Amino acid sequence: MLFFKVLKFFDMLEDKIRHWLSHWPILYALVGILGIVLIWRGIWHLADNVNLNSGLSIFIGAVILLLSGLLVAIAIGDEVLISAWRGRRKVTEINLEEAMTLADKVDEIKKLLGNIERQLGAIEKGEKKIVKNLGDIEHEEKAIEREINENKSF
Repeated sequence: MLFFKVLKFFDMLEDKIRHWLSHWPILYALVGILGIVLIWRGIWHLADNVNLNSGLSIFIGAVILLLSGLLVAIAIGDEVLISAWRGRRKVTEINLEEAMTLADKVDEIKKLLGNIERQLGAIEKGEKKIVKNLGDIEHEEKAIEREINENKSF
């Protein structure tokens, strides 16, 4: 129980600190950089203390990163990978003419969506008419069946 209370406390503390730091992005970046540097410094000293040679250190680190799927993500970043995989360029590489073309495409898509919504509305109205007509046909069928039954009884 105590473990979960401590965990919850630090989780809430982290949320508050992240919220506070999000208002100052440069300070947020500096705090993050400081944390990364201190972690690496500690790992470096730990490796020195256990006499881990550089070749073995590189091998163990690469294996850990490969097995966890972080090697590529850390090296070039997820967004860069996804953008390259989709064949997209960075926003900074798009010129004004291409940006205008993109805006035109967005407007065209909006118009198409409007047309689709109107067509869908017409289809829904048609469905309502069909359902009403089916109800009328069923009513007429019942009336004809009653007439047939009445004529049989005579």
